[in-house]
Amino acid sequence: MAGSKPHEEAEELRDEVPSTVARSDDKAVRTFAKTLESAEESYGPGERARRTAFASLKHTHEKVGDHWEPKDENGPSDPQAAKSAPESRDAPRESAQGVDAAASKAHLLEVAEKVGVEHTSRMTKDDLVEAIQKANARATAKARRG
Repeated sequence: MAGSKPHEEAEELRDEVPSTVARSDDKAVRTFAKTLESAEESYGPGERARRTAFASLKHTHEKVGDHWEPKDENGPSDPQAAKSAPESRDAPRESAQGVDAAASKAHLLEVAEKVGVEHTSRMTKDDLVEAIQKANARATAKARRG
């Protein structure tokens, strides 16, 4: 793959990444695949390497429906993602499952509309994050069924 165009590289990697990542933009595919490869060299294949790859992806992308979209600003998506690895293991908190919980309420309202969440006008940020998580899970399940 050395020397290939970024798009061609991403296309070659799509079969090797989870389906939600494969349905995403080229940068998401490359980010996940390269981080996974590096993490597998450090930790061996398995859950820890996959968690590391998703953690890296969640700094640049957010889950919207059945795929990942670039975030307006890079950075941790939730309080769990903001922790260092030792802190994260020692005092785990619930993850926002790829939803950018650190985003503004206005942004979360936009995402909620995109994924079909209704009756959002009185929702808090936490309510929006939870509703988007549920909508994302439904969209992913539907996409996997075909």
